[in-house]
Amino acid sequence: MSRTKFITGLLSTHPALEIRARELAHHYSLVRLRHAPVSGYFLQLKNEGLELNCMDKKDNGPVRVDFVGGTLGHRLRFGGGRGQPLARAIGIKPGFDPSVWDATAGLGRDAFVLASLGCRVTLCERSPVLAALLDDGLKRAALNAEIGAWIESRMMLEFDDSTVALANLPDADKPDTVYLDPMYPAGKSSVLVKKNIRAVQQLAGEDRDSLPLLDMALTVAKRRVVVKRPHRAGPLHDRKPDTSIESKKTRYDIYVTL
Repeated sequence: MSRTKFITGLLSTHPALEIRARELAHHYSLVRLRHAPVSGYFLQLKNEGLELNCMDKKDNGPVRVDFVGGTLGHRLRFGGGRGQPLARAIGIKPGFDPSVWDATAGLGRDAFVLASLGCRVTLCERSPVLAALLDDGLKRAALNAEIGAWIESRMMLEFDDSTVALANLPDADKPDTVYLDPMYPAGKSSVLVKKNIRAVQQLAGEDRDSLPLLDMALTVAKRRVVVKRPHRAGPLHDRKPDTSIESKKTRYDIYVTL
């Protein structure tokens, strides 16, 4: 995969946001920028929140983790509830909300849906930029009167490599379900993906270690491992799942570990 040059830096020019900018830069090892770069991606902290910007014309428009409005707000209200394919794949049943380890959290969309349905979800993300965006999105959502209470109690962020973090989990903290959404196989070059997905692809790079992550997930999950795949793709690393659940554009491969 070709990669746009990414400047791992944070721009913040508002004095009132300086303390928060310092916290983000320190925790995620982000270089402070004095001005926007001439090309590539960079983070910018504004009153509206932390956003990922790209100076390239084709990527105009910021990417921000927003759990309150936009597509996620719509999905919360009209996403199909506990009967939707993702919820059934994860193992949500009447009277049972599994604990979930989202091993490839990305922008946190599926984790948010699962938490909204009652699951306690750990979002694990190793990219400092994506983790910083998630951190900011969670903090802003926690202030919202409608969803803030369950955001704080059900969504926990871990800035780490999931393979390492899962290996070090004590037995008492092992999740019922480990959820993997690895980078999809390359599609037709003529198909343009949405800018937020394109940004994640640029940050994450090629899929180089999903096999050890899958092996670790199968070892740690108390009930199941769920792998999100496109319809046209085979099982991850040709590991045949025990069963699968399909949605309109996606397949969820389920590996039972009970």
